[in-house]
Amino acid sequence: RGVPVDPEHLLLTPGTSLAYWYAFSVLCNPGDEVLTPCPSYPLFDDIAKLADVRLVPYRLDEVRGWAIDIEDLEARISPRTRAIVLISPHHPTGAVIGCDELAAIAGLAARSGIPIISDEVFGEFLFGLEALPRAADTRAPLVITLSGFSKLFALPGMKLGWMALSGNAALVGPALAALERVSDTVLPVNEIVQAAVAGIFREGGDFLSHYRSEIARRRDAVMASLATSPRVSVVPPRGGFYAAVRVKTAGDDEDLAVRLLESAGCLVHPGFFYDLPPTHLVLSVISPPEISQPAIARLLRQVEAGD
Repeated sequence: RGVPVDPEHLLLTPGTSLAYWYAFSVLCNPGDEVLTPCPSYPLFDDIAKLADVRLVPYRLDEVRGWAIDIEDLEARISPRTRAIVLISPHHPTGAVIGCDELAAIAGLAARSGIPIISDEVFGEFLFGLEALPRAADTRAPLVITLSGFSKLFALPGMKLGWMALSGNAALVGPALAALERVSDTVLPVNEIVQAAVAGIFREGGDFLSHYRSEIARRRDAVMASLATSPRVSVVPPRGGFYAAVRVKTAGDDEDLAVRLLESAGCLVHPGFFYDLPPTHLVLSVISPPEISQPAIARLLRQVEAGD
């Protein structure tokens, strides 16, 4: 996608979740800190516990389309900060980090000597954008880019991901050597999966092209359905598979999610799962319209009846 990466700086992993554990384990000592976006992803908490690191949230601003609050991010840096996690497109808000934001964060990373972990697993699924701005295309001193087959080719069962290291050679070399030691210790990606990689890329191009356009069509259908009610609002996701929907009610996230499941047959996540402010629900945008549109109509009727 236009960002040069030395093939020797690629490390295969059994998915992105374990790649986070690799990175946390290599970059941090016990008790060190990693800056992560808020809203966040609940799996981070468990990974951080396994790696014995502390997560420090930085703010995404819903009013500005879930943009990163750069001042808040900078204020969270401490002597124990060892990495900044970027997720773009972001889960669950669908926000995509802009070029100016990336430049500011890269400058911050360069001044403080902090590596960036850039999660781009949803990077092929963009709405209204020509290309994904990438941390690896900045002057950050060390960037570890994460991606994998789970979203790219709808193959979560393959358990195949990768870490691409870029930046200052004096930093990339030692980081890569440490990551390889971790990888060799746990013997992660089996040979059958590795042997299939080239063929999946070779044969998967047509699928990916159709997949991208289909996800965009389904996302548009969800946005159109949500737009019919003044009782909900949503920052339209710029990428990914999810949307964070604000519900104009005084109710509790969890109570509302349970009520929607029991009374409307709609399975959504309560916003507190992702540290979203009250009252938010997280919806998938990838169900086909014949499923999503009637479901959202039931959801909206239930929300309006709840008053």
